[in-house]
Amino acid sequence: MSQTRDIIRGTLLIAGTSVGGGMLALPVLTSLGGFLPSLVIYLLCWLFMACTGLLFLEISLWMGKESNIVSMAEQTLGLPGKIVAWIVYLFLFYCLTVAYIVGCGDLVVNLFPHSISEWQGSLLFVICFAPIVFAGAHVVSRVNSYLMLGLAIFFCAFVVIGVPFVDPQNLRERNWTLALIGLPVSFTAFAYQGIIPTLVHYMSFDTKRIRFSILFGSAIPFIAYIIWQWLILGIVPTYGPGGLAEALQNGDTAVQPLKYFIDHPSVYIVGQCFAFFALVTSFFGVTLGLLDFLADGLKIEKTAMGKFFICLLIFIPPLAIAFTFPHIFLTALEYAGGFGCAILLGLLPILMVWSGRYRLGLKGPYALWGGRLLLSVLFLFVIFEIIVGLTLTFQKLIS
Repeated sequence: MSQTRDIIRGTLLIAGTSVGGGMLALPVLTSLGGFLPSLVIYLLCWLFMACTGLLFLEISLWMGKESNIVSMAEQTLGLPGKIVAWIVYLFLFYCLTVAYIVGCGDLVVNLFPHSISEWQGSLLFVICFAPIVFAGAHVVSRVNSYLMLGLAIFFCAFVVIGVPFVDPQNLRERNWTLALIGLPVSFTAFAYQGIIPTLVHYMSFDTKRIRFSILFGSAIPFIAYIIWQWLILGIVPTYGPGGLAEALQNGDTAVQPLKYFIDHPSVYIVGQCFAFFALVTSFFGVTLGLLDFLADGLKIEKTAMGKFFICLLIFIPPLAIAFTFPHIFLTALEYAGGFGCAILLGLLPILMVWSGRYRLGLKGPYALWGGRLLLSVLFLFVIFEIIVGLTLTFQKLIS
Protein backbone atom coordinates (compact mmCIF):
# COMPACT_ATOMS: atom_id res chain seq x y z
CA MET A 1 0.00 0.00 0.00
CA SER A 2 2.80 2.42 0.90
CA GLN A 3 4.59 1.62 -2.39
CA THR A 4 1.45 2.43 -4.39
CA ARG A 5 1.08 5.68 -2.45
CA ASP A 6 4.71 6.58 -3.19
CA ILE A 7 4.22 5.88 -6.91
CA ILE A 8 1.14 8.10 -7.01
CA ARG A 9 2.91 10.89 -5.13
CA GLY A 10 6.01 10.56 -7.31
CA THR A 11 3.90 10.64 -10.48
CA LEU A 12 1.97 13.68 -9.28
CA LEU A 13 5.15 15.47 -8.20
CA ILE A 14 6.61 15.08 -11.70
CA ALA A 15 3.32 16.07 -13.34
CA GLY A 16 2.92 19.02 -10.98
CA THR A 17 6.45 20.22 -11.69
CA SER A 18 5.76 20.15 -15.45
CA VAL A 19 2.24 21.56 -15.44
CA GLY A 20 2.94 25.13 -14.51
CA GLY A 21 3.90 28.40 -16.12
CA GLY A 22 4.55 26.64 -19.40
CA MET A 23 0.86 25.81 -19.74
CA LEU A 24 -0.08 29.45 -19.29
CA ALA A 25 2.56 30.64 -21.75
CA LEU A 26 2.45 28.00 -24.50
CA PRO A 27 -0.86 28.92 -26.19
CA VAL A 28 0.34 32.50 -26.44
CA LEU A 29 3.81 31.69 -27.78
CA THR A 30 2.60 29.01 -30.21
CA SER A 31 -0.47 30.90 -31.41
CA LEU A 32 1.30 32.35 -34.46
CA GLY A 33 2.13 28.83 -35.64
CA GLY A 34 -1.33 27.38 -35.19
CA PHE A 35 -2.85 24.32 -33.54
CA LEU A 36 -1.44 21.40 -35.55
CA PRO A 37 2.19 22.65 -35.72
CA SER A 38 2.13 23.29 -31.98
CA LEU A 39 1.05 19.68 -31.33
CA VAL A 40 4.05 18.40 -33.29
CA ILE A 41 6.33 20.62 -31.20
CA TYR A 42 4.72 19.28 -28.00
CA LEU A 43 5.14 15.65 -29.06
CA LEU A 44 8.83 16.04 -29.93
CA CYS A 45 9.59 17.90 -26.69
CA TRP A 46 7.70 15.35 -24.57
CA LEU A 47 9.53 12.39 -26.12
CA PHE A 48 12.88 14.14 -25.72
CA MET A 49 12.28 15.16 -22.09
CA ALA A 50 10.96 11.71 -21.16
CA CYS A 51 14.23 10.25 -22.47
CA THR A 52 16.41 12.73 -20.60
CA GLY A 53 14.39 12.08 -17.43
CA LEU A 54 15.26 8.40 -17.74
CA LEU A 55 18.89 9.36 -18.37
CA PHE A 56 18.87 11.26 -15.09
CA LEU A 57 17.47 8.16 -13.42
CA GLU A 58 20.35 6.11 -14.83
CA ILE A 59 22.90 8.62 -13.56
CA SER A 60 21.25 8.90 -10.13
CA LEU A 61 21.47 5.14 -9.72
CA TRP A 62 25.20 5.27 -10.54
CA MET A 63 25.69 7.63 -7.62
CA GLY A 64 24.22 5.15 -5.12
CA LYS A 65 23.37 7.93 -2.66
CA GLU A 66 21.45 11.20 -2.51
CA SER A 67 23.14 13.59 -4.92
CA ASN A 68 22.35 16.33 -7.36
CA ILE A 69 23.27 17.51 -10.83
CA VAL A 70 26.52 19.15 -9.70
CA SER A 71 27.79 15.91 -8.15
CA MET A 72 26.68 13.94 -11.21
CA ALA A 73 28.41 16.33 -13.62
CA GLU A 74 31.62 16.34 -11.56
CA GLN A 75 31.82 12.54 -11.42
CA THR A 76 31.08 11.98 -15.11
CA LEU A 77 32.51 15.11 -16.80
CA GLY A 78 35.07 16.38 -14.29
CA LEU A 79 35.60 19.97 -13.18
CA PRO A 80 34.40 21.58 -16.47
CA GLY A 81 31.11 19.69 -16.16
CA LYS A 82 30.74 20.78 -12.56
CA ILE A 83 31.27 24.45 -13.44
CA VAL A 84 28.78 24.34 -16.33
CA ALA A 85 26.21 22.54 -14.16
CA TRP A 86 26.54 25.16 -11.42
CA ILE A 87 26.14 28.13 -13.76
CA VAL A 88 23.34 26.76 -15.93
CA TYR A 89 21.39 25.22 -13.03
CA LEU A 90 21.32 28.50 -11.15
CA PHE A 91 20.36 30.39 -14.32
CA LEU A 92 17.53 27.97 -15.17
CA PHE A 93 16.00 27.50 -11.74
CA TYR A 94 16.19 31.16 -10.81
CA CYS A 95 14.54 32.09 -14.14
CA LEU A 96 11.74 29.62 -13.40
CA THR A 97 11.39 30.79 -9.80
CA VAL A 98 11.16 34.40 -10.99
CA ALA A 99 8.49 33.44 -13.54
CA TYR A 100 6.37 31.56 -11.00
CA ILE A 101 6.66 34.27 -8.33
CA VAL A 102 5.66 36.94 -10.86
CA GLY A 103 2.82 34.79 -12.24
CA CYS A 104 1.43 33.95 -8.80
CA GLY A 105 1.91 37.54 -7.68
CA ASP A 106 -0.30 38.66 -10.57
CA LEU A 107 -2.99 36.21 -9.45
CA VAL A 108 -2.83 37.57 -5.90
CA VAL A 109 -3.22 41.10 -7.27
CA ASN A 110 -6.27 39.98 -9.30
CA LEU A 111 -7.72 38.53 -6.11
CA PHE A 112 -7.45 41.95 -4.43
CA PRO A 113 -7.93 44.41 -7.30
CA HIS A 114 -6.84 47.98 -6.65
CA SER A 115 -5.83 47.01 -3.09
CA ILE A 116 -2.24 45.81 -3.45
CA SER A 117 0.57 46.46 -5.90
CA GLU A 118 2.31 43.90 -8.08
CA TRP A 119 5.37 43.65 -5.84
CA GLN A 120 3.16 43.19 -2.78
CA GLY A 121 1.34 40.33 -4.54
CA SER A 122 4.64 38.54 -5.19
CA LEU A 123 5.77 39.09 -1.60
CA LEU A 124 2.50 37.78 -0.14
CA PHE A 125 2.73 34.65 -2.28
CA VAL A 126 6.29 33.87 -1.12
CA ILE A 127 5.40 34.50 2.54
CA CYS A 128 2.51 32.01 2.29
CA PHE A 129 4.21 29.20 0.35
CA ALA A 130 7.95 29.38 1.10
CA PRO A 131 7.48 27.69 4.53
CA ILE A 132 6.18 24.57 2.79
CA VAL A 133 9.38 24.36 0.74
CA PHE A 134 11.37 24.83 3.95
CA ALA A 135 9.55 21.79 5.43
CA GLY A 136 11.04 19.51 2.77
CA ALA A 137 10.14 16.84 0.20
CA HIS A 138 7.72 14.80 2.33
CA VAL A 139 5.57 17.80 3.22
CA VAL A 140 5.72 19.17 -0.33
CA SER A 141 4.67 15.80 -1.78
CA ARG A 142 1.62 15.64 0.50
CA VAL A 143 0.58 19.24 -0.17
CA ASN A 144 1.28 18.77 -3.87
CA SER A 145 -1.14 15.82 -4.01
CA TYR A 146 -4.00 18.08 -2.85
CA LEU A 147 -2.93 20.86 -5.20
CA MET A 148 -2.88 18.43 -8.12
CA LEU A 149 -6.42 17.41 -7.19
CA GLY A 150 -7.45 21.07 -7.29
CA LEU A 151 -5.60 21.46 -10.59
CA ALA A 152 -7.49 18.50 -12.08
CA ILE A 153 -10.86 19.74 -10.80
CA PHE A 154 -10.49 23.25 -12.22
CA PHE A 155 -9.00 21.92 -15.46
CA CYS A 156 -12.02 19.66 -15.97
CA ALA A 157 -14.36 22.53 -15.02
CA PHE A 158 -12.67 24.77 -17.57
CA VAL A 159 -13.01 22.10 -20.25
CA VAL A 160 -16.72 21.58 -19.54
CA ILE A 161 -17.48 25.31 -19.50
CA GLY A 162 -15.16 26.27 -22.36
CA VAL A 163 -15.98 23.60 -24.98
CA PRO A 164 -19.15 25.34 -26.27
CA PHE A 165 -17.12 28.48 -27.01
CA VAL A 166 -14.54 26.72 -29.23
CA ASP A 167 -14.63 27.91 -32.84
CA PRO A 168 -13.08 25.29 -35.21
CA GLN A 169 -12.19 28.09 -37.62
CA ASN A 170 -9.63 29.40 -35.12
CA LEU A 171 -7.81 26.03 -35.19
CA ARG A 172 -7.08 26.05 -38.92
CA GLU A 173 -4.19 28.52 -38.70
CA ARG A 174 -0.88 26.90 -39.76
CA ASN A 175 2.58 28.40 -40.03
CA TRP A 176 5.31 25.83 -39.40
CA THR A 177 8.11 28.40 -39.30
CA LEU A 178 6.43 30.63 -36.70
CA ALA A 179 5.59 27.52 -34.65
CA LEU A 180 9.29 27.35 -33.72
CA ILE A 181 8.78 30.44 -31.56
CA GLY A 182 7.18 28.13 -29.00
CA LEU A 183 9.99 25.54 -29.05
CA PRO A 184 12.11 27.04 -26.20
CA VAL A 185 9.16 27.33 -23.80
CA SER A 186 7.96 23.86 -24.82
CA PHE A 187 11.19 22.57 -23.29
CA THR A 188 10.33 24.40 -20.08
CA ALA A 189 6.78 23.05 -20.15
CA PHE A 190 8.04 19.45 -19.95
CA ALA A 191 10.84 20.16 -17.47
CA TYR A 192 10.84 18.12 -14.27
CA GLN A 193 14.27 16.49 -14.29
CA GLY A 194 15.61 18.63 -11.46
CA ILE A 195 13.36 16.70 -9.10
CA ILE A 196 14.63 13.25 -10.22
CA PRO A 197 17.57 12.98 -7.75
CA THR A 198 15.25 13.92 -4.89
CA LEU A 199 12.63 11.44 -6.13
CA VAL A 200 15.18 8.63 -6.43
CA HIS A 201 16.16 9.06 -2.80
CA TYR A 202 12.53 9.55 -1.70
CA MET A 203 11.51 6.28 -3.43
CA SER A 204 14.49 4.35 -2.01
CA PHE A 205 16.22 3.77 -5.38
CA ASP A 206 13.40 1.50 -6.58
CA THR A 207 14.05 1.59 -10.34
CA LYS A 208 10.72 0.16 -11.45
CA ARG A 209 8.61 2.55 -9.38
CA ILE A 210 10.70 5.59 -10.32
CA ARG A 211 10.61 4.77 -14.05
CA PHE A 212 6.83 4.34 -13.86
CA SER A 213 6.51 7.72 -12.14
CA ILE A 214 8.69 9.41 -14.78
CA LEU A 215 6.82 8.00 -17.78
CA PHE A 216 3.31 8.50 -16.47
CA GLY A 217 4.11 11.71 -14.64
CA SER A 218 5.45 13.29 -17.86
CA ALA A 219 2.56 11.89 -19.96
CA ILE A 220 -0.08 13.64 -17.85
CA PRO A 221 1.12 17.15 -18.83
CA PHE A 222 1.39 16.12 -22.50
CA ILE A 223 -2.28 15.13 -22.61
CA ALA A 224 -3.31 18.18 -20.59
CA TYR A 225 -1.36 20.52 -22.91
CA ILE A 226 -3.12 19.15 -25.99
CA ILE A 227 -6.57 19.74 -24.47
CA TRP A 228 -5.56 23.17 -23.13
CA GLN A 229 -4.10 24.19 -26.49
CA TRP A 230 -7.29 23.14 -28.28
CA LEU A 231 -9.43 25.16 -25.88
CA ILE A 232 -7.40 28.37 -25.80
CA LEU A 233 -6.65 28.51 -29.54
CA GLY A 234 -10.22 27.50 -30.29
CA ILE A 235 -11.75 30.17 -28.06
CA VAL A 236 -9.35 33.09 -28.57
CA PRO A 237 -8.46 34.12 -32.15
CA THR A 238 -4.81 34.76 -32.88
CA TYR A 239 -5.21 38.18 -34.45
CA GLY A 240 -7.47 41.12 -33.71
CA PRO A 241 -8.16 43.20 -30.58
CA GLY A 242 -7.59 41.18 -27.42
CA GLY A 243 -6.29 38.18 -29.39
CA LEU A 244 -3.34 35.91 -28.62
CA ALA A 245 -0.94 37.93 -30.78
CA GLU A 246 -1.75 40.97 -28.65
CA ALA A 247 -1.25 38.89 -25.48
CA LEU A 248 2.15 37.84 -26.83
CA GLN A 249 3.11 41.47 -27.39
CA ASN A 250 1.96 42.46 -23.88
CA GLY A 251 3.58 39.50 -22.12
CA ASP A 252 0.22 38.21 -20.81
CA THR A 253 -0.70 34.62 -19.91
CA ALA A 254 -3.21 32.56 -21.88
CA VAL A 255 -5.92 33.21 -19.28
CA GLN A 256 -5.95 37.00 -19.70
CA PRO A 257 -7.59 37.17 -23.19
CA LEU A 258 -10.48 34.88 -22.21
CA LYS A 259 -12.52 37.68 -20.69
CA TYR A 260 -12.68 39.45 -24.08
CA PHE A 261 -14.20 36.50 -25.94
CA ILE A 262 -16.42 34.67 -23.44
CA ASP A 263 -19.48 36.38 -22.05
CA HIS A 264 -19.50 34.12 -19.03
CA PRO A 265 -17.70 35.31 -15.86
CA SER A 266 -17.33 31.78 -14.46
CA VAL A 267 -14.92 30.84 -17.28
CA TYR A 268 -12.47 33.57 -16.35
CA ILE A 269 -12.74 32.75 -12.63
CA VAL A 270 -12.18 29.03 -13.25
CA GLY A 271 -9.26 29.91 -15.54
CA GLN A 272 -7.69 32.03 -12.80
CA CYS A 273 -8.09 29.21 -10.25
CA PHE A 274 -6.56 26.74 -12.67
CA ALA A 275 -3.66 29.12 -13.30
CA PHE A 276 -3.06 29.36 -9.54
CA PHE A 277 -2.88 25.59 -9.02
CA ALA A 278 -0.72 25.15 -12.14
CA LEU A 279 1.79 27.75 -11.03
CA VAL A 280 1.99 26.66 -7.38
CA THR A 281 2.54 22.96 -8.17
CA SER A 282 5.35 23.87 -10.54
CA PHE A 283 6.73 26.40 -8.05
CA PHE A 284 7.06 23.64 -5.45
CA GLY A 285 8.88 21.28 -7.80
CA VAL A 286 11.35 23.93 -8.95
CA THR A 287 12.16 25.40 -5.53
CA LEU A 288 12.43 21.98 -3.89
CA GLY A 289 14.91 20.93 -6.55
CA LEU A 290 16.81 24.20 -6.02
CA LEU A 291 16.91 23.59 -2.26
CA ASP A 292 18.49 20.16 -2.70
CA PHE A 293 20.87 21.51 -5.35
CA LEU A 294 22.17 24.32 -3.14
CA ALA A 295 22.45 22.02 -0.12
CA ASP A 296 24.50 19.56 -2.17
CA GLY A 297 26.58 22.15 -4.04
CA LEU A 298 27.34 24.34 -1.01
CA LYS A 299 27.70 21.33 1.34
CA ILE A 300 25.11 22.74 3.75
CA GLU A 301 23.52 20.34 6.22
CA LYS A 302 19.72 20.27 6.09
CA THR A 303 19.28 21.41 9.67
CA ALA A 304 16.70 24.07 10.50
CA MET A 305 19.29 26.84 10.27
CA GLY A 306 20.83 25.35 7.15
CA LYS A 307 17.50 25.14 5.32
CA PHE A 308 16.55 28.64 6.48
CA PHE A 309 19.74 30.03 4.97
CA ILE A 310 19.14 28.10 1.72
CA CYS A 311 15.57 29.41 1.54
CA LEU A 312 16.90 32.96 1.80
CA LEU A 313 19.17 32.20 -1.17
CA ILE A 314 16.23 30.72 -3.09
CA PHE A 315 13.65 33.46 -2.60
CA ILE A 316 15.41 36.81 -2.07
CA PRO A 317 17.08 37.16 -5.54
CA PRO A 318 13.89 36.22 -7.50
CA LEU A 319 11.82 38.57 -5.34
CA ALA A 320 14.23 41.42 -6.08
CA ILE A 321 13.90 40.73 -9.83
CA ALA A 322 10.10 40.42 -9.56
CA PHE A 323 9.92 43.78 -7.76
CA THR A 324 12.03 45.43 -10.47
CA PHE A 325 10.48 43.76 -13.56
CA PRO A 326 6.84 42.86 -12.75
CA HIS A 327 6.01 41.88 -16.37
CA ILE A 328 8.89 39.47 -16.93
CA PHE A 329 6.79 36.25 -16.85
CA LEU A 330 7.00 35.22 -20.53
CA THR A 331 10.56 36.49 -20.98
CA ALA A 332 11.80 34.50 -17.98
CA LEU A 333 10.19 31.33 -19.32
CA GLU A 334 11.65 31.88 -22.80
CA TYR A 335 15.19 32.23 -21.49
CA ALA A 336 14.71 29.34 -19.09
CA GLY A 337 13.61 27.00 -21.86
CA GLY A 338 15.75 28.24 -24.73
CA PHE A 339 19.02 27.96 -22.87
CA GLY A 340 18.62 26.70 -19.30
CA CYS A 341 16.43 23.64 -19.96
CA ALA A 342 18.11 22.86 -23.26
CA ILE A 343 21.62 22.79 -21.77
CA LEU A 344 21.04 21.53 -18.24
CA LEU A 345 18.15 19.10 -18.73
CA GLY A 346 18.82 18.22 -22.36
CA LEU A 347 22.46 18.43 -23.40
CA LEU A 348 24.13 17.74 -20.04
CA PRO A 349 22.46 14.36 -19.25
CA ILE A 350 23.30 13.13 -22.76
CA LEU A 351 26.96 14.03 -22.28
CA MET A 352 27.03 12.61 -18.74
CA VAL A 353 25.57 9.26 -19.81
CA TRP A 354 27.85 9.06 -22.85
CA SER A 355 30.89 9.74 -20.67
CA GLY A 356 29.73 7.44 -17.88
CA ARG A 357 28.88 4.51 -20.14
CA TYR A 358 31.56 4.66 -22.81
CA ARG A 359 34.48 6.46 -21.16
CA LEU A 360 34.25 5.55 -17.46
CA GLY A 361 32.50 2.19 -17.87
CA LEU A 362 29.86 2.97 -15.22
CA LYS A 363 27.04 0.44 -14.87
CA GLY A 364 23.94 0.32 -12.71
CA PRO A 365 20.63 -1.49 -12.35
CA TYR A 366 19.07 0.51 -15.19
CA ALA A 367 20.17 1.89 -18.56
CA LEU A 368 18.01 3.64 -21.16
CA TRP A 369 17.76 1.58 -24.34
CA GLY A 370 19.04 2.85 -27.70
CA GLY A 371 22.77 3.07 -27.01
CA ARG A 372 24.91 5.49 -28.99
CA LEU A 373 22.29 5.92 -31.75
CA LEU A 374 19.59 7.26 -29.42
CA LEU A 375 22.05 9.51 -27.60
CA SER A 376 23.21 10.93 -30.96
CA VAL A 377 19.62 11.65 -32.08
CA LEU A 378 18.86 13.35 -28.76
CA PHE A 379 22.08 15.38 -29.06
CA LEU A 380 21.17 16.66 -32.55
CA PHE A 381 17.67 17.63 -31.44
CA VAL A 382 18.85 19.66 -28.46
CA ILE A 383 21.49 21.42 -30.57
CA PHE A 384 18.73 22.37 -33.03
CA GLU A 385 16.69 23.80 -30.15
CA ILE A 386 19.62 25.86 -28.87
CA ILE A 387 20.15 27.28 -32.38
CA VAL A 388 16.46 28.24 -32.55
CA GLY A 389 16.72 29.91 -29.14
CA LEU A 390 19.81 31.89 -30.17
CA THR A 391 18.13 32.96 -33.42
CA LEU A 392 15.01 34.19 -31.62
CA THR A 393 17.10 36.10 -29.08
CA PHE A 394 19.16 37.72 -31.85
CA GLN A 395 16.00 38.76 -33.71
CA LYS A 396 14.66 40.41 -30.54
CA LEU A 397 17.91 42.31 -30.00
CA ILE A 398 17.98 43.76 -33.52
CA SER A 399 14.24 44.52 -33.73
